[in-house]
Amino acid sequence: MPPPASVTVTRLDGPATARAEQAFRTVYAEVFAGPPHHETEEDVAHAFRRFASQTRRAGFRGALARDQAGNPVGIAYGHPLPPETPWWGNLLEPVDAELRREDGRRTFGLMELAVREAWRRRGIARRLHDAVLAGVDCERVLLNVHSGNTAAAAAYRSWGYGRIGAALPSEGADLHDLMLLPLR
Repeated sequence: MPPPASVTVTRLDGPATARAEQAFRTVYAEVFAGPPHHETEEDVAHAFRRFASQTRRAGFRGALARDQAGNPVGIAYGHPLPPETPWWGNLLEPVDAELRREDGRRTFGLMELAVREAWRRRGIARRLHDAVLAGVDCERVLLNVHSGNTAAAAAYRSWGYGRIGAALPSEGADLHDLMLLPLR
């Protein structure tokens, strides 16, 4: 496998991310089919119905990692959370009202960050993370990580994220940890 330097990470705005949907879908489908997620084709289709509307949100940012041959190896994307975001309501135990306060600019929601298995542990996830967040004018970043994905949770902790609590991000979803990274 080529070294990480042979991977190009490109930051994309919403329209460019929408145009690269197939590359994002390819990585997503492969990464989340495995444990602990076990997502089906139906789950992927559902995620990409949301993806189309997410790319149109104000402040949306994506990042795509490709190998030397142009194959997608990693993705990341997110946007500032709207005041009515459901994320805080998905916690199993409520948190302080000030922590939950959203105004559409306070918190950047990192929706997805995924790297194909053959390319993991090469710093690509961190490069994608940093590309998406470069220049973000928010106080903090919020994300959900599957409770069974201990490697991802450990990476997020090493990058400065702290666990807020356990959450069920959607009906029928597995348990996730809600994690927060202060930017200022």
